[in-house]
Amino acid sequence: MEERIITIPYQINLANTFLKRFKGLMFRKNPISNEGLWIIPCNAVHMFFMKFPIDVVLLNEQNEVVEVHHMLEPWRITKPVKEAYSTLELPSGSAKTLGISIGCKIKCSI
Repeated sequence: MEERIITIPYQINLANTFLKRFKGLMFRKNPISNEGLWIIPCNAVHMFFMKFPIDVVLLNEQNEVVEVHHMLEPWRITKPVKEAYSTLELPSGSAKTLGISIGCKIKCSI
């Protein structure tokens, strides 16, 4: 089977320090659009203090999608995913629009 690669067309910010991972997208007033946040390492997220839904894509160390949460609402959490190494947070609806599904490989610029 041919490997499916999805290129993310948004500006992706990297959260790879404790403080950046802790803050994430919390306390932002407006929904994100044309941008995302790549949290490394991360195998689960919480939506505490969020004001808008987002799409959450969990990736393994090879950037292959292992789980997708569409339009995750504020004040929700995801369960930890053992296979996940990092998490990509995208504007709500992006995963469906871009065709992101389990097994595809993600490519993005940071």
